[in-house]
Amino acid sequence: MSKKPKSGTQGRVIAENRRARHDYHIEDRIEAGLVLEGWEVKSLRAGNAQLAEAYVHIRNGEAWLVGAHVSPLKTVSTHIKADPTRTRKLLLGRGELDRLTGQVERKGYALVPLDLHWSKGRAKLDVGLAKGKKQHDKRAAKKDQDWQRQKARLLKHS
Repeated sequence: MSKKPKSGTQGRVIAENRRARHDYHIEDRIEAGLVLEGWEVKSLRAGNAQLAEAYVHIRNGEAWLVGAHVSPLKTVSTHIKADPTRTRKLLLGRGELDRLTGQVERKGYALVPLDLHWSKGRAKLDVGLAKGKKQHDKRAAKKDQDWQRQKARLLKHS
């Protein structure tokens, strides 16, 4: 017996950080919850979010999303002063946080937001444990991507 989602927002991607896969080797993915204000949730439901210049920072044993931009809706945030780029707290378990802190401090990894999506009616952020790519790695990845595209085109026409 399969359950149907109650609304159309289940598992839907709100915003994606495409630049992350270009600039980093993603070695691990962790799903984290977000502490949001009411106007932010309504704005996310409308799809008004950007992760292009965002990053994750660990401070005092807590993870924070810095630089993510959530544009306020004109109709919702009339009585409050909305800060679209405020720092938002990430909800992670103690074990996950300790493991990530160790990786970032000792091995030189970075925490990169990959995408913002809905999961069971709640906004979640996929955080990637990443290592930076060198320029030649980016060129090789682009070359491989172009070859895959060309190969698919040739197979399609034959």
